[in-house]
Amino acid sequence: MIMLGYGGNVPFWESSLIWIGMICLGGFLLWAAYALVVSHFRLLRPEHDGERGDSARRILDELLARGKIDTDEYRRVNDVLSSFNSDAGTAIRPISSPR
Repeated sequence: MIMLGYGGNVPFWESSLIWIGMICLGGFLLWAAYALVVSHFRLLRPEHDGERGDSARRILDELLARGKIDTDEYRRVNDVLSSFNSDAGTAIRPISSPR
């Protein structure tokens, strides 16, 4: 309990507000620490690496399978994706060329 002066005559409502404020501040600090730790470990997950490139390659594969693009367009876009991912520093599994 906070004591002001010698007598410590703090009204009940004032001390209640102080305690509620301290509990809220402590809760916020715990939540902020939790959010920082969780976001840090989400970035370290191996499946996070290359997530954007894998989905783009999957869409590209689907377009080729549906016949909406030809093999020349597939190779051109695949080369662009490969250069984009190598610039970003992410390791992406190579996709075999269509026959």
